[in-house]
Formats: sequence, C-alpha cells, structure tokens
Amino acid sequence: METPAYLSGLDTWFCSRYSDYARLGAIEGYEMPELLYIAKDGNVARRDPSCMRLSHQSDPETLLARFKEGLVDTTFTFSFYFPKFRARVRSYFSKDTFAKRLPKVLESCGETVGGIGEKLTVEPRFWKKIVAGSLFPEKNTVLAVALAAGVRHDGLNELLEASGFGMDDASVRDVVVSFLITQHITNTEMIARCLAEYRITNLPLKL
Repeated sequence: METPAYLSGLDTWFCSRYSDYARLGAIEGYEMPELLYIAKDGNVARRDPSCMRLSHQSDPETLLARFKEGLVDTTFTFSFYFPKFRARVRSYFSKDTFAKRLPKVLESCGETVGGIGEKLTVEPRFWKKIVAGSLFPEKNTVLAVALAAGVRHDGLNELLEASGFGMDDASVRDVVVSFLITQHITNTEMIARCLAEYRITNLPLKL
C-alpha cells in the first residue's frame, strides 16, 4: 500500500530536523561525517553539527527505517505537577502563565477551555485545576492541547514559554509535533497515524 503523502512529508521533515546525534550515530550503516576540515585560509574549521542529520546521509530512507524499529516512547509524565509555594505566588501576580494565556490562544483557534478538555485524556477535575492555575501542566499536556486545538507555532511557543518549556529537535516527540503544527494537520486520524509511526504513545490526547 502506498505511503500517504503526509507520512512521507513527516519522514522528510524528521530526517532534516532530528538532532540526537548519539542515537543517529548508533544506527547500523550510519556514516559519521568529517566535522573538522581545512578551510581556504589554511586553518582547521569545524562544520555545523547539522551535517550529522539523516538528510545528509547517502541512504536516509534505510537508516530511518532502522531507527524506527528501535523506537520506544520514554516521555511519560503525569499530566500536571504541583507548583511550589514560590511558583504559586509568582504565577498569581504574573500575566505570563499557562492558565492566563490559554483562553486567548484557544480563542484564536475557535476553541474553548471546556471544549479542549473534552479532547484530552486528562481527568476533568485535574483539567479544571490546570486551567485555574492551581496545577501546572507538564510538557506532554501542553503539546496535546496544541494538537487538539490546531494552534499555530506562535501559539504553541506561547503556551510552552508560559509553562517553562521549549521545543527540542533532539526529541522524537517534539520533532513530530513540530511537523504536525507547522503543516497545520488537525485531522485526528492523520495525527494518530503520525504519532504511531514514531511510537509516540504518551500524549494525553483522545484520538
């Protein structure tokens, strides 16, 4: 059966973005590039580490297939965590918290706090506390909210920043989510296929 175009696009994206070079270098058949070279001025120079990504290999498709075979999602966390006293006080006075930014970000997507809660596997009692600011969301929860709402990258970054997180190209999960957000893929079946392709199982998202 022919691979859907969006999955092929994800593979291309992944090969050009994923940057855990220790894991890439461990793939059978991976050819480590020469990072040091002699520049035109005769001095020793160092290439940008991005040359180690799969997109620069002679056979990225085969290497990616081997990489996928060993994938296991290690990103499990609870959906939330309890803020320490100082963090609670700081968030009370700050305008830049997840709970305070969330309604505006969701409004720009035509969504509501209650509607998004129904698209997550977070228990309703905990979701209410997260949106009230008495509990803080873990990164998996922030990413799940972004996918459920179909936010753009600026909205995702806003929610991550407010939660104390950021995207990481050395994370399989983050690279796949970044693709879905960038391509504005909101179809739940397509999202599920992309996550399953890279063994991402720990996002609290109803699919």
